[in-house]
Amino acid sequence: MDGLFGVRMTGPLTPFAAGFAVELARLGYTPLSTRDQLGVVAHFSRWLHGEGLQVGDVGEEAAGAFLRARRAEGYHAHLQLASLLPLLTYLRGLGVIVPARPPVLSPVERELERFRSYLLVERGLTAAGARGYVTMVRPFVADRVGAAGVDPARVTAAEVTSFLVAATSRLGGKTVQRSASALRALLRFWHLDGVLAASLAEAVPKVAHRAPQLPRALAPEQVTAMLASCDTHRVDGLRDHAMLLLMARLGLRCGEVARLALGDLDWRCGQITVRGKGNRRDLLPLPVEVGQAIADYLQNGRPATAIGRSVFVRVKAPHRGLTSGGVTQAVAAASRRAGLGTVYGHRLRHSAATAMLAAGGSLAEIGQVLRHRRPLTTAVYAKVDIEALRTLARPWPQAAS
Repeated sequence: MDGLFGVRMTGPLTPFAAGFAVELARLGYTPLSTRDQLGVVAHFSRWLHGEGLQVGDVGEEAAGAFLRARRAEGYHAHLQLASLLPLLTYLRGLGVIVPARPPVLSPVERELERFRSYLLVERGLTAAGARGYVTMVRPFVADRVGAAGVDPARVTAAEVTSFLVAATSRLGGKTVQRSASALRALLRFWHLDGVLAASLAEAVPKVAHRAPQLPRALAPEQVTAMLASCDTHRVDGLRDHAMLLLMARLGLRCGEVARLALGDLDWRCGQITVRGKGNRRDLLPLPVEVGQAIADYLQNGRPATAIGRSVFVRVKAPHRGLTSGGVTQAVAAASRRAGLGTVYGHRLRHSAATAMLAAGGSLAEIGQVLRHRRPLTTAVYAKVDIEALRTLARPWPQAAS
């Protein structure tokens, strides 16, 4: 086939090239990106023909072999499996190739998967929270699981303590605290599942971690500079401006911004539903400034080819919902454009709290907006109200004459 975006296609993938180009356009790929994708597919098709393979032989294994050959030929781009995933997804959707086989799990991975299911079903953790717990206990599980499963003889109070003590030498205080929580959850799971005769959760030492004395908030002019750095004449600028306002005015976390769906916006009542930690759902008022920024993005920036119901989506195709990491990087890019160095999303959350405090808001009101579970968490912001603290400070004693 000649003339399809200027790409000459031969080999077993030729009959599918035109439909694949239509699918790429539906997903939001630009003509230039479509041509780039078709170029890789044309090379893959020629390689398949040279190897004597047909379309039914296409899969991750064949794709990996092709990419290794492509790398050996001196190509410097499109050398990862992600480059062929759009094609594989398209062909599987047509039923031309079989679905990918689930990987065969090792005993360690099977045990970690059982723990993850427990966290999701019994403990009610989010997928991200369960993934974090599994990552933290992976080294502990790997040393105590064999072909027959967990070896209870290797799970003792001394080994539990030693594992966490060793973690303190390579991890920060807050990370060690999270590791301790994950380890306690694992030990409770093994006890409930009958792997351990007694729960060893109490053998996990408590980890002391001194929190920062003051929240590291940005000054109002610094927040303004970050907002001004977003070019609202561009799609990414409209999106980033709306996301920054959600964090700077309502104190949303990066993950909460990424999880925001179209159905979470109640334009008639002027409210927004925030899906926070632990599957919490909280209703907050939607300020006019924030609502206008989101509306501008939805009307003039969010692509019509967006996949799913996420409010904020990727600029590049495929236009899937933005991840928490994507929101974090957008905040960091805005701070660098504003000349503030690298600033991450939680600084904007602190800035929202200190701005409310400066405007006369009470700690209880700030805690409601930030959706803190305990008043003690919000109490740290009392330390930043210097003028109020002056009335409590005792005068400095006069020097003796």
